[in-house]
Amino acid sequence: MKDATTTAEVRPHGLTLENRARAVLTGVSDVDLFSEQTIVAATSGGTITVTGQGLHVESLNLEDGRLVATGKVDSIVYDERQPKKGALRRILR
Repeated sequence: MKDATTTAEVRPHGLTLENRARAVLTGVSDVDLFSEQTIVAATSGGTITVTGQGLHVESLNLEDGRLVATGKVDSIVYDERQPKKGALRRILR
């Protein structure tokens, strides 16, 4: 019998940054935090932290795993550790 963790769908993820003003993340499974300065998203490749100024989540579709953010992007950092699942869902209840 297969373990549920080995059969879970692992989405490929990607990142497109256009003129430091628009970031498109794919393969997003959860968003842990978002503000005008920071967006933290979980992907199969680890946690991605986007920092900048005037950041705005333009669209988020967790079923498709797609997040589009606009604003001035100062940095994008990968961290292989996964954030706690469901933090944004607990906040938005």
